[in-house]
Amino acid sequence: MTATATRPPAPPTSRPPRPPRVISFSQRLSRWDLKVSPYLYISPFFIMFAVVGLFPIAFTAVISFMDWDLVRNSGQFIGFDQYAWILGQPQFWTALRNTFSIFLFSAVPQLIAAIFIAAMLDRNIRAKTFWRMGVLVPFVMAPVAVALIFSNMFGDNHGLVNNILTDVGLPAIQWHKDAFWSHVAIATMVNFRWTGYNTLILLAAMQAIPRDYYEAATVDGAGAFRQFRSITLPSLKPTLIFVIITATIGGLQIFDEPRMFDQFGRGGAAQQWLTITLYLYDIGWGQWNFGRAAALAWILFLIILIIGLINLLVTRRLVRDEGRR
Repeated sequence: MTATATRPPAPPTSRPPRPPRVISFSQRLSRWDLKVSPYLYISPFFIMFAVVGLFPIAFTAVISFMDWDLVRNSGQFIGFDQYAWILGQPQFWTALRNTFSIFLFSAVPQLIAAIFIAAMLDRNIRAKTFWRMGVLVPFVMAPVAVALIFSNMFGDNHGLVNNILTDVGLPAIQWHKDAFWSHVAIATMVNFRWTGYNTLILLAAMQAIPRDYYEAATVDGAGAFRQFRSITLPSLKPTLIFVIITATIGGLQIFDEPRMFDQFGRGGAAQQWLTITLYLYDIGWGQWNFGRAAALAWILFLIILIIGLINLLVTRRLVRDEGRR
């Protein structure tokens, strides 16, 4: 039997070369739109920030090293003399002490109250929408109106609070003369206005927590307080950090409430509630020394930056340890 010779496979038929694909102008424009359009959409914010934010910040930094003359719109470079003058003034340290005192009286109770109210609103209560909108009403009010109302409530002679105290047999409080009580009154204004805002932020974070965690904890026998401590607080870590940092920034820049606490707006006769921003305003528009005012603004910026970083580190550590437990 003879073996049949296998025929080699036929070579593939040669195809004509594929013509180059021509990309039309509309296709090129579509590709360009997909790559560049996101940057165009966000560019207005950065352009506006560069014009009204970044440029004033840089210009203030330059002025802070100069003896600036607003009339001639020029100045002489003097280095860190403006910063040394600010740090050498007793008024600065008084304003710094008052600012931190008012900040602590406002930020700590405000955060505790916001967490408590948010936890109550997160429960199944009647008219939830009404109560959630109601907590935001003080934030909508103008800060000047809030300051005027509360300054009358905390009047030394015929204020509403003192009238109530005298009616129940307690002595009246000198809200505008005693430094401690003036800080309490100003912190009350801040808490009234900002507690609802922080409450809604925390409430939104609470509603994002999966309900399966609470159901499993209920099956295991955990009570409401244990669930709040072991599930809610650790899950609020990013939101708590955001709220604490924003409260720090706003608290150290407080201006409207102490400015409107009396009719003069200078922080009290004995500087009982003089804050850094009030002192900055007095240097800039009272003494017309914008070089020193710019230096004080940068000192305040550095203080806020340092306190914000400390808050960030402490908050992260506390929440992380609570989550591990």
